[in-house]
Amino acid sequence: MIAAPLPGAAASASAASVAAAAPPVTVPALSDWTPQEGSYSFGRHTRLVVDVHDKEARDVAATLAEDLRQAGHGAVPVADSGQGAVRGGDVVVRVDPAREGALGKEGYALTAGRTLTITGATEAGAFYGTRTLLQLLAGGHRIPAGRTVDVPQYAERGVGVCACYIHITTQWLENLVRDMAYHKLNQLLLELKVKSDAHPEANSWGYYTKDEIRRLVALGEKYHVTIIPEINSPGHMDPWIENRPELQLTDSDGKPQPSRLDVTSPEAFAYYTSLIDEYGEVFTADSWHMGADEYMLGSDFAKYPHVLEYARKKYGPGATPQDAFIDFVNRVHDYAAAKGKRLRIWNDGLTGDNTVPVEPGTTVEHWLNVRTKPSELLAQGYPLLNASYSLYLVRGGFHMNTKSLYEQRWDPRSFEGEKVASREGITGAKISLWPDNGRGETENEVAEAMDLPLRYVAQTTWGVPHPDATYEAFAARAKTVGHAPGHRDLTRLPVAEGTYTLRDTQGRAAPADWRISRTPDGYATLTSAATGRCAETRSGKLTLNTPLQPGTPVTQETCSATNTLQRWQLTKVRGGYRLTNAITQMALHVTADGRLLQYPADQQPPAVWRLAAH
Repeated sequence: MIAAPLPGAAASASAASVAAAAPPVTVPALSDWTPQEGSYSFGRHTRLVVDVHDKEARDVAATLAEDLRQAGHGAVPVADSGQGAVRGGDVVVRVDPAREGALGKEGYALTAGRTLTITGATEAGAFYGTRTLLQLLAGGHRIPAGRTVDVPQYAERGVGVCACYIHITTQWLENLVRDMAYHKLNQLLLELKVKSDAHPEANSWGYYTKDEIRRLVALGEKYHVTIIPEINSPGHMDPWIENRPELQLTDSDGKPQPSRLDVTSPEAFAYYTSLIDEYGEVFTADSWHMGADEYMLGSDFAKYPHVLEYARKKYGPGATPQDAFIDFVNRVHDYAAAKGKRLRIWNDGLTGDNTVPVEPGTTVEHWLNVRTKPSELLAQGYPLLNASYSLYLVRGGFHMNTKSLYEQRWDPRSFEGEKVASREGITGAKISLWPDNGRGETENEVAEAMDLPLRYVAQTTWGVPHPDATYEAFAARAKTVGHAPGHRDLTRLPVAEGTYTLRDTQGRAAPADWRISRTPDGYATLTSAATGRCAETRSGKLTLNTPLQPGTPVTQETCSATNTLQRWQLTKVRGGYRLTNAITQMALHVTADGRLLQYPADQQPPAVWRLAAH
């Protein structure tokens, strides 16, 4: 319903008309907006109206109804369009395949007036229209009347996360999936370890259980975020083969290399493909990322003469050691293709030293400036995704300079070392999160650091690279839109700061009383009231500067505000609280004789602590 003008409003009608002409605030911004007279009003009588025979539209409406409730907009019913006329304030959701010519597979049309109508040619398109509605409602229940046809510029719009050594909580990843979908990002690359049934010797921490991954993948499917798994190979394989020396590449001195899989070994190839099969039990994406980067990092093929022998035996006397590497990539390509999956690799292994080409159709994710340039890869017909180093957030290290990129009007054609003239062949772009210093920042600090980078990549892959005159105006736009419905505040301390006695449900007490204090990033420090020292986990094997060995003790150490290993996640659970180290993501366990140890939750039941305040 169009609201009646207030007394005296005619005098300011011209100014109001100008203001109404500006597109309402969203991220990505609406580049195509035709204003109309009046406004749409969302209220307590609003319904979500769909054709009862349109299953895709009903699924979209059901997700929207849940998100509206989580966003604080109340319980909105889903109604059948055949049950009577559409009423003022209703939201109509449609999937019309005949509109694919204009809308593509992910675009949508949205019209706001007496009612609000969202139309997609596919379920994904209609879904993205509902994300725009949710963002508009973040600014209030009255939306200016108008119409948009909103279609993405690039097919792949994403985020890459290396949870490959340092375990990242599923709650954090779920927040990421929701925020990605809210901003119309559609692809999450996860380099991670799934706890293996076939190869238990490889199950060093921090892995994910298959049930954890199934739940995350289901959330991704619900929110149209494709989750693509990666096991990096044939380099960076140490999380998998550190206990399998027979699969490791051995140098001319007879020394095995724990991070390098032997590309000439049939057993090594069989091992890697068995992992592909096991990941296929939990990941549903039709892509497989094998990494293929930095195989000779810190070394060279000259130290491994049998690699050249393998290449020449298979490809002739002109073959190079690099051909053996590409041969491994191509064999993985063929194996994945037989399983219905398209292969993806990083670009830096394509040095130009090979005579054997990479199999056609392999997507190359370009992150590093090497001899083979993006334009060459495009000319050779490889799908190319921009994963530039300038889009990186390294834990405790380099952070993407979003302000600079915004002011430069960066777009996905700008690769490391070259900017290409056309979008043709470029699939899109993504930001990447790497844990090079695993203890350098906590998850909550990383989430804050990636807040604007994520929104900027969403903007540049969906729409135009510079929707606002200044970076500050774009940052304000992002703040107005906020987080996705269902986003959990992981920085909230569930107890008041103070001194407590900690006792588990079996009556075993943690040594001494502990002062619980909130850290700026939302964790807790535990300071012994007796010694003034802080609970920390520091012993055992280090991986990326992080103590990741299960069963190692938690000790009292000199307190330091910058020491992330002294930060603990305090989580409310049935019967009390769980304490988990913010970096190692292992829970605090207490032994019968009162020692405190850290363990993954699936190896030892975490202590449930009852807190008695002093």
